[in-house]
Amino acid sequence: MGIFNLLDRFKASTSDRSPWGDFFFEPVSVRSSSGVRVSPDGALRLAAVYACVRILSETMASLPVVVYRQRKDGGKDRVTDHWLYGLLARKPNRFQNPFEWREMLQGHLALRGNAFCQIISNPKGEITELMPIHPDRVRMEVMDSGDFRYRVRMQNGDEMVFPRGQIWHLRGLSSDGLLGMSPIELARESLGMALAAQDYGARFFTNDAKPTGGWIEFPGNFKDAEAKRVFRDSYQSAQAGSNRGKVLVLENGMKFHEVGVTNKDAQFLELRKFQITDIARMFRVPPHMIADLERATFSNIEQQSLEFVMHTMTPWAERWEASIEADLLPDGDALEIEFDFANLMRGDASSRSAYYQSGIQNGWLTRNEARIAENLNPLQGLDQPLRPLNMVEEEDAQEAEQESEPSDSNPDDTASSVDQEMSLRFRMLVESNAHRLARRIAKKGAIGQNEIGLIAQAFGVNASHVEAWATQQALPLQEVALSASLIQLGMNQ
Repeated sequence: MGIFNLLDRFKASTSDRSPWGDFFFEPVSVRSSSGVRVSPDGALRLAAVYACVRILSETMASLPVVVYRQRKDGGKDRVTDHWLYGLLARKPNRFQNPFEWREMLQGHLALRGNAFCQIISNPKGEITELMPIHPDRVRMEVMDSGDFRYRVRMQNGDEMVFPRGQIWHLRGLSSDGLLGMSPIELARESLGMALAAQDYGARFFTNDAKPTGGWIEFPGNFKDAEAKRVFRDSYQSAQAGSNRGKVLVLENGMKFHEVGVTNKDAQFLELRKFQITDIARMFRVPPHMIADLERATFSNIEQQSLEFVMHTMTPWAERWEASIEADLLPDGDALEIEFDFANLMRGDASSRSAYYQSGIQNGWLTRNEARIAENLNPLQGLDQPLRPLNMVEEEDAQEAEQESEPSDSNPDDTASSVDQEMSLRFRMLVESNAHRLARRIAKKGAIGQNEIGLIAQAFGVNASHVEAWATQQALPLQEVALSASLIQLGMNQ
């Protein structure tokens, strides 16, 4: 009785949350109602499942990882000298590169709902390696204190117990907050039916695309059951294996009747098409990405590709980012992790050209930023944003209005000619531009190529004349003196 009591104590139970219970352990395979055993690895026999998992894994692995540090002004700076950046973007462990590592973990998430890595640190507390662990070899144990730990079955058969601080656990959709739910387990009926249909199709074409069943009409009677069995066995051996397709010879008035069930009656092809859509729906992958183009058009493919980024990959990226920041970063280290989707949202050449042109002309994108986005090296003098000449800042606009206000002269004394009035307007325009340019140059403390181009464009002056004028300006550059010099430059042209 003692032995049986001991076995009962350690008996697996789906409602037992103790360390020896099985509540937090996902079975590796479950038999569906169709009679087919469904497991994560077995589900990959379906081309649609393999395609969806591959798309999710490769897309997640191809996204660049960016580490940011927040600035006080609300901006953020890229960080490349932190150990976490080297871990995520350079070398996660001694065996894998970052692409292979993230591809593997995302595949575990897509198929099993969980991904695990052993955390290896140095004496400084910096994580040096993240060693992936296959989810089927991990069991979670909840202790009496409410804390939990991980029991890992090693490749040599031994078991090791790790506290939760030594395991990085990426969870998918979870119902208890501890373990992610396996998508294959939840969709076992749909996948089981798809596997059964695939196996049926293979057997059907193995049989020369003919029904495997039939019956023989015999006008007489067999002597006994043994004689009937002998006849059936001899008939099957004569038509199976290497004898398939040979002429059938029947005696004593026998007639063969083929079963009339066809694939059309069973809606076999329609079922196979529906299963592809059903699997794509389960992984939230657009059907056209797994080569199902039955309902695809040019317009809806473009929209579905955007929706794939927004509604499929963005939640996965957010899940990764939140887990990394919560479990791998030390407390007080104000860093942010972000997966860059710029490459997925690039669009074609004409769309990118219109995007860059709008940003440069409206001043919110510099020309060097556009060159860097196109993998081109920056050029000197293209770091300043451009400003349209017909648009000024509010402060400059108020100054221009004050400068253009009419004087207190007697209107009766206006004996000036039309040429004098045009000359006055021209001078006011030159003075307004000169004040704005002098203020900008004085703030910068130097006259660069960008400023030379702006002066030449504002006054309609040849750039060589502006360069000659710039060499005559003495440092430090004073705003008042610059304004007077710029007015003279503009009026002389």
